[in-house]
Amino acid sequence: MSLNHVRPWRNIYRRTSRQIMVGNVPVGGDAPISVQTMTNTATTDVRATIAQVQAAAEAGADIVRISVPDEDSAKALKEIVRESPVPIVADIHFHYRRGIEAAEAGAACLRINPGNIGSQDRVREVIKAARDHNCSIRIGVNAGSLEKHLLEKYGEPCPDAMVESGLDHIKILQDNDFHEFKISCKASDVFMAAAAYQQLAEQTDAPIHLGITEAGGLVSGTVKSAIGLGNLLWMGIGDTIRVSLSADPVEEVKIGYEILKSLGLRHRGVNIISCPSCARQGFDVIRTVEILEKRLEHIKTPMSLSIIGCVVNGPGEALMTDVGFTGGGAGSGMVYLAGKASHKMSNAQMVDHIVAEVEKRAEAIEAGQEEATAAE
Repeated sequence: MSLNHVRPWRNIYRRTSRQIMVGNVPVGGDAPISVQTMTNTATTDVRATIAQVQAAAEAGADIVRISVPDEDSAKALKEIVRESPVPIVADIHFHYRRGIEAAEAGAACLRINPGNIGSQDRVREVIKAARDHNCSIRIGVNAGSLEKHLLEKYGEPCPDAMVESGLDHIKILQDNDFHEFKISCKASDVFMAAAAYQQLAEQTDAPIHLGITEAGGLVSGTVKSAIGLGNLLWMGIGDTIRVSLSADPVEEVKIGYEILKSLGLRHRGVNIISCPSCARQGFDVIRTVEILEKRLEHIKTPMSLSIIGCVVNGPGEALMTDVGFTGGGAGSGMVYLAGKASHKMSNAQMVDHIVAEVEKRAEAIEAGQEEATAAE
């Protein structure tokens, strides 16, 4: 069993929500919080879009969203869905026919706002297509595209307007006896999004999709998303997440997992605990961590690794990780295994040795899990 276990004082009690299915991925209820991203290729470029979906899935994406702005994109979606290793959400805006075509093409979920796609007859047609093709729906409220009557009522985008929009869309689906839906309430302003999500969580039991929309570039967007999503997740709100960045979708997936890992909500791969380094360091910590992050990307088993430059905090951190290395000076340091000091290793050989130890530890953890499953 990994030492990276959840302690009682770290427990997060998730909001109770009903569960829906997005393809073969359960969302809500007691299901793990799923991680999503969205392609940024032209959907009509089938090969490029499939390649991006596959890269995101390899990074751990549970669900991938794809924009379907026109008829050609809807036609391309069928082949993309057929080759995708994960469920596909079709992003639909305004044109109801695209929603019907996406459901027919095999999309696992439609991201729509029912009130924005026309008459009640058109809404019913999209809902029928979703029902006929086992397709769920995500209601996607966004502060930047609120309905005109709500902007006139509230004067500007605000949490109250966003929640009212979401509840109006929920009512449309429920009035048509459709209940396989989740909902998001996104804004680029962290305070507005957080307030909207908190209100929404109190007024519906639908699964909630979290996101800080248009968060920015890799660094600024990561910080905004970590603050916004992190606080909501800490409060127990959120069943599926997307980190929205002006960056490679793979980065969105990686950061999504890092946010979940930091809260103990989901674990995938190696959680590296490392010091920022200082004059006491016995080896180049920053460069070592950069190399190890790349060398250990293939490890999917949840486990922890401490890389600390000196003996001030190193031994203490190593006691709480699966594998550890603490710099000791004179060109070598101490290797820790399963929280115990094991043996010394030279700095020159340390990286290769740590990779090998992590791989062995991952195999042991997996073997233990398999034995536990067999015993059940």
